Formats: sequence, structure tokens, C-alpha cells
Amino acid sequence: MNKTFIIIKREFLTRIRKKSFIVLTILMPFIIAALVVVPLWLASIKDTDQKAVAVVDQTGHYLQTLKDTKTYHFFTAPAVLPEWRSDTSEVLAVVAITSDLTTDPRAVTIYSREEVSADLLSYIETGINEQVRKDKLAKSGIADLDRIISDVQESVSISTVKWNDKGEEVSSNTGIAIATGFLFTFLIYMFVMSYGAMVMQSVTEEKTNRIVELMVSSVKPFQLMMGKIVGIALVGFVQLGIWALMLTGILLGASALFGAEATMEATAQSGAAGMNLPAADAAAVAAPSGSAEMLQAMQNLPFVELSVMFVLMFIGGYLLYASFFAAVGASVNEAEDTSQFMMPMVLIMLFGLYAAMYSVENTNGPLAFWSSLFPLTSPIVMMVRIPFGVPLWQELLSLLLLYATAITFVWLGGRIYRVGILMYGKKPTIKEMLKWLRYK
Repeated sequence: MNKTFIIIKREFLTRIRKKSFIVLTILMPFIIAALVVVPLWLASIKDTDQKAVAVVDQTGHYLQTLKDTKTYHFFTAPAVLPEWRSDTSEVLAVVAITSDLTTDPRAVTIYSREEVSADLLSYIETGINEQVRKDKLAKSGIADLDRIISDVQESVSISTVKWNDKGEEVSSNTGIAIATGFLFTFLIYMFVMSYGAMVMQSVTEEKTNRIVELMVSSVKPFQLMMGKIVGIALVGFVQLGIWALMLTGILLGASALFGAEATMEATAQSGAAGMNLPAADAAAVAAPSGSAEMLQAMQNLPFVELSVMFVLMFIGGYLLYASFFAAVGASVNEAEDTSQFMMPMVLIMLFGLYAAMYSVENTNGPLAFWSSLFPLTSPIVMMVRIPFGVPLWQELLSLLLLYATAITFVWLGGRIYRVGILMYGKKPTIKEMLKWLRYK
């Protein structure tokens, strides 16, 4: 056992002293925060120059719907002038309306020297469509139509409240729950893959350099494998802890600079975009809310349960995949030979990530339920379900299956590792690796 601790200490100290580890540990929180703060800062910078947009409206009816904004100035013109086609023209675009749009909805065109920007197109379409709807309703002869339309278009703001274990009412926010679940999900996916691959890289390098031949003369192959797995896991926990502290400080500074509400909304929006959520879920995450309500909703999340499950799921998932990666690294002679064995596991991990994305639409549905119990995907999918509430028996069953599978993988990986670590000059096949399991 002392020899295993020596291997753990060696792996841990060797990696945390590397310049690449130090640089990545320091820079990554700033990179992550920049993905949130920089877009927020850029969005706060307003363009003071209005861009001219000409409106050639032969009906004389629709100009009133296109009111000036901070970005665009709309003015009327009798016809499309030739000089507007030139690159030196100050007119950005021309909106040409040739007839009544209630009878001919295709009688409107936007001319521009470049592609029309999405915000300008959306603004014009929204204004004109609203006017067309009013014109069509006006032809019905309904009295007091303006008041009726105003009343119908008034939106409803829905607040969500959940009952805690004591039956008390506490505020909740679906967007905050989605963003929190995906944060933990993405962390597990990223670190299990990156640190698992680090184990495989370390084993492959030592085998290629023939260092392992000296090491196995004094330690058992299984001790060597477990020392590498645990040592690199400790490196991961140290790095995670440093990142958590640095990100907390950076985001607190950003909240003081831009306001807590704006920072939280930007964080939620970037999380939705980064995870490529379905449109409905991305909209839920990005939905604005008062900072007080958002903070209250965050406080009501089960952070103790999330933290405990994150640690347990991370350890179980890491042991499972790292033992497989270690076995693969010990079996091959060159790093290029690992792809044939890595691809199935990478595909399973990607399936788990996509299953987590689409499980937020129904966190108790068949996809979410079975994916959170299947050991190869449970560390990823279970984390996205917990903010919405998961029965204790499902969490315990998921952990039981995960750790039983992880122990099995460690045992199988150890048997492959002990044989493959001293095999040279031949590319192993899956059939041959299965034979290694039966060697005494």
C-alpha cells in the first residue's frame, strides 16, 4: 500500500509542478469569465451613430409603424435614388412598399448593398406585420378595436413557486435550475474526459520510453495503475477547487461592475448557448427576472445534494473511464493506436451529453430516467435532473450501479494493464485483450 501512495504522490507532484498545469489553472477562470463578461461589456457599449434607412411607401400608410430607434433613422422618399446603390452612400437600406399589404403581402422589399442585419429585418417585419394585423381587424368593423387589441396583446407574467419538504412555499426559477444542472453536467463531462485521457497519455508515454519496465520491477502493475488514477484525480480536484474560488471572485467583481442581475442573466444565456439547448429551454434560461427573485431561486436550489452527488458521480465516473483509458494506454505501443479503442467510449459520452440536453424537457421521462441509471451515462445525466427533484431511491440506485460497474472496470482494466504494460511490437486486438483477462 505504501508503494501505491508513493506512485500517487509522484503523479500528483509531477503534474502540479508542470508549467502547462500552472498556466492553464490560472488562465482558464479568466477565459471562462471572459466568455460571460466580455459579451456583456460589449453589449453595454451603445452605437451613438444612427444609420439611415429610406422608406419608399407608395401607399403612404406604413411609415408610421417604422419609428426611429437608437440605431436606425427612418425617413420617407418618393422613389429609390440611384446614388443609394453606391458604396459611399450614407443610406444603409431602402424599404420599398408598392401596394396594400393586406391584399398583397409580398409587396414589400428591402434593398441593401450588403446582407440586411438580423435586428433591422426583425424590427421592420415586426412593425409592418403588427400594422397589417390591425388593418385586417379594422376591416371587420368591430367598435373600440384599439382597446380590444391592446387588451388582447397584454402579456401574462407567470411566477413559479415550489413546495419544500415542510410544505412551505419557496420561489423557484426553471431557467436557474436548467443552468445549474448543466453547469455540473458539463463539468463532469469535461473533466472525466480530460483527466481520463491524461491517465492514458501518462501510461502510453512511460511504456513508449521503457520507464515502466523499471517501475514494475519494484511495484505491482495494479498498484502502478491505481497510483496513476488516484494521483491524477487529486490533481483534478485541486484544479477544480482553484477554479471555483477564482471564478467566484471574478463573477463577484463582474456583478459589482455590471450589476448582479445583468451578470446572472449573461451567465444563464451563455450557458444555454454553450450547451446548444433546444429553443424552448434556451428561452427559459435567458428569460429575464428580477435580481432578488433570481438570488432567492438560487438559494432554494438543493446545493448540498448537488455538491454531494457531484463529488460521488465525478469519482465513480472518473474511476470507470480512467481504468478503461489506463488499460488502453497499457495495451498500445503508440498513441496513434488508441483511437480504435477510444471511439466507442467517446460516442457513449457524447450520447450521455445529448441525453442530458434533451432530458430537461422531461426530467422524469424515459430518456432521463434510464440514462441516469445506466452507469456509462449516469454521471452526466443525473446531474441535470437533481435541480428538478429526484427521488432518493433513484439516486442511490444510480450510485450503486455506477460504483459496481466502476469496480468491475477497475478489476478488468487491472488484468489487461498487467499484461499489456510489458507487451511490445504488436498491435493488440480486442480478441487478444480478452485473452489477457484469463491469464493467471
